[in-house]
Amino acid sequence: MKKTLATLSMLAVAAVAAMAQSIKLSDINIRDPYILADQKTGTYYLYASSSTKTASGKIVGGVKAYTSKDLENWNEATQVFTCPEDNWITGGVWAPEVHQYKGKYYLFATLNTSLTWKGGKNRSTAYTYRGTQIFWSKSPLGPFKPFATTPHTPIDQMALDGTLWVEDGTPYIVYCHEWVEVDDGTIECRPLKKDLSSPTAPPTRLFCASAAEWVTKGPTMVTDGCFLYRTKTGKLLMTWSSFHNGSYAIGIAESTTGKIIGPWKQQDDMLFSSDGGHSMIFRDLEGKLRIVFHSPNGPRGKERAKIFEIEDLGETIRVKQ
Repeated sequence: MKKTLATLSMLAVAAVAAMAQSIKLSDINIRDPYILADQKTGTYYLYASSSTKTASGKIVGGVKAYTSKDLENWNEATQVFTCPEDNWITGGVWAPEVHQYKGKYYLFATLNTSLTWKGGKNRSTAYTYRGTQIFWSKSPLGPFKPFATTPHTPIDQMALDGTLWVEDGTPYIVYCHEWVEVDDGTIECRPLKKDLSSPTAPPTRLFCASAAEWVTKGPTMVTDGCFLYRTKTGKLLMTWSSFHNGSYAIGIAESTTGKIIGPWKQQDDMLFSSDGGHSMIFRDLEGKLRIVFHSPNGPRGKERAKIFEIEDLGETIRVKQ
């Protein structure tokens, strides 16, 4: 009896500890959320930027991961990536994504020269270099290791928000060329080696922000958060973000050939237009199609991950009401 009571007591303590470590999704401040629904572990992983200190005491960019079984209650985050001190740049990480590919996990991390946002909407911004670099691990919780010390996007471009697309056996990094540098932001793709270790050819421009009628026209136009999805009828879509009437929004582009190279045309109807963006699409552990993005877009500290079920209509997708 005493043994049984002791066991029950230990279980109760463990349950209380688990509850104490749990955090609601609505309480997590996050931009550019990315969720990996890992069937192998039956776990959701939510990746977020998290600068940290190296063994030598230097503060560098990094990534942390929250874990969950139900998309609502999350365990406190674990550091899964710390930028190597000898990397080309070691500043803050933006828009971390983790893709499962050929038995390994690949972190796509946009690195910056600085750790914190200094403000500014022109070329005088404090960021001199920005690009997406790929790291790998055998686990969704890392640690993620580099292939080299340089980015997978062109080192002479201010590039961000890299994502993975695999087509006809060829992997591509699809990314945004920053409006801060080119004014009319673009989305580009670049083929990679089979193991994602490095690019194999120069990038190809897919389209500019100004191509979409819904984007507010001006001297500068943003392209953010590109993500690809093939519908049940085989149509290749891309969700991406910019600004519509002053509000952060999500639009949909479609490839007229069904191939990554395009040509791409913009759909008239936006996916979301109420101050939210930088989306990604995933199937939950029960097979439901979902989208996650951050909203509102500001002020800093108020951003939260919003998850909605979406419907695949074949020709397009829409958020379920």
